[in-house]
Amino acid sequence: MTRTRAPRELRTIGLIGSLAFAFPGLYLIWRNFTSGADPLGLLFDTQTLEPFWRTVRLAVLVSASAAALGTALAWCTTRTDLSFRRLWRVILPIPLVFPTFIGAAAFIRTLNPGGLANDVLGAIGINETPELRGLLGAWLVLTLFCYPYVYLPVAARLRQLPGSFEQSALILGDTAAQAFRRVVLRQISGSLTAGTLLVFLYTISDFGAVQLMRYDTLTRAIESNYLARPPMAFALSLILLIFAGLVVLAERAVNRRLPEVTSRRISQPVIYALGRWKAAATLLVGGTLLFGVIAPSAALIDWAADGLLRTQRGGRPLTINFSKVVEAATNTLTSSVITGLVALLAVAPIAFLVGRYRDRIGHVAHSIVIATFAVPGILIALSLRFWTLKSGFFGDLLYNSMALLIFAYVVRFGSLAMGTALVAVKTVPDGLHDAASTLGADRWRRFRSVDLPVMRPGLLAAAGLVILSTMKELPISLIIAPIGFPTLTTRIFGSFEDAFVAEAGIMAVVLVCASALLSWFLVLRRADHL
Repeated sequence: MTRTRAPRELRTIGLIGSLAFAFPGLYLIWRNFTSGADPLGLLFDTQTLEPFWRTVRLAVLVSASAAALGTALAWCTTRTDLSFRRLWRVILPIPLVFPTFIGAAAFIRTLNPGGLANDVLGAIGINETPELRGLLGAWLVLTLFCYPYVYLPVAARLRQLPGSFEQSALILGDTAAQAFRRVVLRQISGSLTAGTLLVFLYTISDFGAVQLMRYDTLTRAIESNYLARPPMAFALSLILLIFAGLVVLAERAVNRRLPEVTSRRISQPVIYALGRWKAAATLLVGGTLLFGVIAPSAALIDWAADGLLRTQRGGRPLTINFSKVVEAATNTLTSSVITGLVALLAVAPIAFLVGRYRDRIGHVAHSIVIATFAVPGILIALSLRFWTLKSGFFGDLLYNSMALLIFAYVVRFGSLAMGTALVAVKTVPDGLHDAASTLGADRWRRFRSVDLPVMRPGLLAAAGLVILSTMKELPISLIIAPIGFPTLTTRIFGSFEDAFVAEAGIMAVVLVCASALLSWFLVLRRADHL
């Protein structure tokens, strides 16, 4: 196919879209030099260094443990004779539907006196349970609810690996462990580093879990300072932004040195007999599901049921009613669906510029959109909130508006749609497009009759990823959401903070069930690893 020049309108739209994605980060940098902030002076201040090193420590620990756990689970369910491994493949990604702050609250309340675990252990004479707070609690929660970011790409890669290399290594005398280290690990290194990067970036941007665990990271410091000491919040935000950017650059540098691997499986993968290790592998998979799925689910159901039963018996009435739950759920779903559609409309022109026209402006715009994934949600929210306060007429127009909330969501999660949309554009065969052009179809007719039918599944999947992520977003919802526009995440977080556990449990059950259903229909049901 002869590549034609991209239409001027499409290039203009792509350029404007990329600038919109870059705006919060650029504004944050500009405010650091105009608001009296001193990021260089704060760099070696104890108020900065302490939360920064706590952030680094937590991110390194969570990334390492999630990488190890996700890879081990992927190996057990794809390359061994583990019993019920097809069932495990379906269940293991489920922790993704839990927002991390809900998981943190579940562990805190379950282990506290009066919690479910405390009651169960008390029945057998154990009257004390450990209190999960600080680094240990934040590490455990984030590991349990982030390992699927490693598990999913590694499991998919393991299913595609040709078995001939491993067979050769085994014939030459290598043990299974040696074959994994020398052959398999090199082949899955790209998927492993990509998944680990997602975990690292998620950890440094997390606010809800570290807030409930009372572990002081940069995100907690930014949240506690953005009203009382804006210059300090701007300086801390810039440090976090630079740190996230350096991590992404380091990951890309490492990836360039990784070996090229084939993506086609030309022989059946080797299935290893676990033998005496089968019990340990079953315990690993079962234990992960116990703490990552069953325990938090049981805790949420227990809180919700306890609150409903207490109200029925004439005890303390709930502070929420059916209409409030419906209102929060409707707001959550509405804003998420709108965000998914807007994000798709925003990234589709850029995907066409890159995938169809190989346009230089498109490649620059694509890089900008992808880079926004490294910008934590709290930084986007902080930037846009202060912009509306300082920008006069336009700020007054957008302050406490749905438009600003949707824009913040799109900037935060548009990168998730970008990759999938680009793949969808590339799935349209060049010959099919050339045939439509030969038959005289204009640009719009080719798009409607040729491109759109082929791309529709990929575009819907791209919007679905954004919808699922938006439903669980907390910092942007807390800071940017209009007054009188509660979402499930804000009401759940507020209920936990105010110790209204039953109310939080009811709304958390609604959020998790909705996320689970959407995850199944939009992602898991069609996932290759299932």
